[in-house]
Amino acid sequence: MNAANVLVIGDGAWGTALALQLVAGGAKTTLWSAFAERTHEMRESGRNERYLPGVDLPAELRLCADPFEAAEGAELVVSVVPTQHLRSVARRFEDALDGRTPIVTATKGLEIETLRRPSEILIDEIGERSLCVLTGPSHAEEVARGLPASLVAASQDAATAALVQRLFGGANMRVYTSEDPVGAELAGALKNVIALAAGICDGLGLGDNAKSALVTRGLVEMARFGALQGARAETFFGLAGLGDLVTTCFSQHSRNRSVGERMGRGESLEAVLASMTAVAEGVTTARALFGPEAEGRTARMPIAEQVHAILFEGKDARSAVGDLMSRAPASEMDGLFA
Repeated sequence: MNAANVLVIGDGAWGTALALQLVAGGAKTTLWSAFAERTHEMRESGRNERYLPGVDLPAELRLCADPFEAAEGAELVVSVVPTQHLRSVARRFEDALDGRTPIVTATKGLEIETLRRPSEILIDEIGERSLCVLTGPSHAEEVARGLPASLVAASQDAATAALVQRLFGGANMRVYTSEDPVGAELAGALKNVIALAAGICDGLGLGDNAKSALVTRGLVEMARFGALQGARAETFFGLAGLGDLVTTCFSQHSRNRSVGERMGRGESLEAVLASMTAVAEGVTTARALFGPEAEGRTARMPIAEQVHAILFEGKDARSAVGDLMSRAPASEMDGLFA
């Protein structure tokens, strides 16, 4: 495949940034939006001011709101739709996509009702096909401006991973391949919950020591959960896990960290979310982790549990910190991934 024809489904900040990366690499790229009026606005302004303000869209980028028109000739599909909307969007493309077209999922979350990963939702709705998870430390605001970054293309199909590596790689983007899509996908979802905790830590003014300990032990919780789902522990200590976790917990671009910080300062979850245009996937992932579908499937995750209690049970954030600090003494390495 030379100049690939690629469809990006989802015109949020990350979907737009990935489309820009593809165009820069020479791919014939279509960016699909669920809303025709938004496509019109982008054509008129030459920018995606709603989600990626200040960044010019290249003339070569095709903008489209019709699933069948957008999918015509697509040799690769990149799905960048928020998890809770993914199932309904995927259904719109069920008949539009060729059954052999590989799909890259760049969504980071878990479905509330089912605890299913984005790749599993896509298979549910549009059928079995080659899938690749594209993830890692990568804020759209920086990638869209050409700042250096690294991603992981994780797939059980080595050829698909290599294709994704080639299409997205460039002078500003180094892409590594992985054979653990389950671990890569779970790492991308779970780090958002820990980022909420890191933001709460910031909002409470608990300091660097507390935040560093929280991020470190949060990584352990992520790996524990992944191990239960058949993921490789080492994946969580690479770019998909540790790399993305560090970025999301410390960056001013991080939506999840910002939500946590505002709640740590006393704002309600409802007020915070009402003021946002973008999606903070950690909120719905935290709900999914402790919902009815998760019974018996969630590992020992005390930090994530306290985040859930703060978000959905009205627990005071300082009380949650006290409960974490007063747990029974333990060896650091005891039950590290169990």
